[in-house]
Amino acid sequence: MSLHITTTWLGNMKFESTNPSGHNLFIDAGPENGGNSEGYRPKALMLSALAGCSGLDVASLIKKMKLEVADFKIEIDANLTEEDPKYYDKVGMHFHFSGSDLNEKKLQRAVDLSVEKYCGVMEMFRQFADLKVETHFHNKST
Repeated sequence: MSLHITTTWLGNMKFESTNPSGHNLFIDAGPENGGNSEGYRPKALMLSALAGCSGLDVASLIKKMKLEVADFKIEIDANLTEEDPKYYDKVGMHFHFSGSDLNEKKLQRAVDLSVEKYCGVMEMFRQFADLKVETHFHNKST
């Protein structure tokens, strides 16, 4: 499967990038790098792609397994190397599930399937970063 993306310079440090979904996004640098902060930073966008890829896997599995989850979020902490070209050498992913009747075993299975089998973005990250994944359950009484 081949994808085509076109990223067009809009002047200064701002770009618009097409996406096969039809929803375009803007990329821009911060003021410290001559931009106006009118778009995503490229490296941070990679982390959003990682969370989104795995999140879609887990959301799909939550639906298939008919699991009750009130809230689900993914937090990522990443370390950039000091020298150019800077890249992420350490990435921590934290899956947070909240609800009154969480099936922790099945939710952990959903996370494991994404991490070990389904998420292609995660596999890409493994090529250059030490990736640690943790799952957190927040059981709320009704």
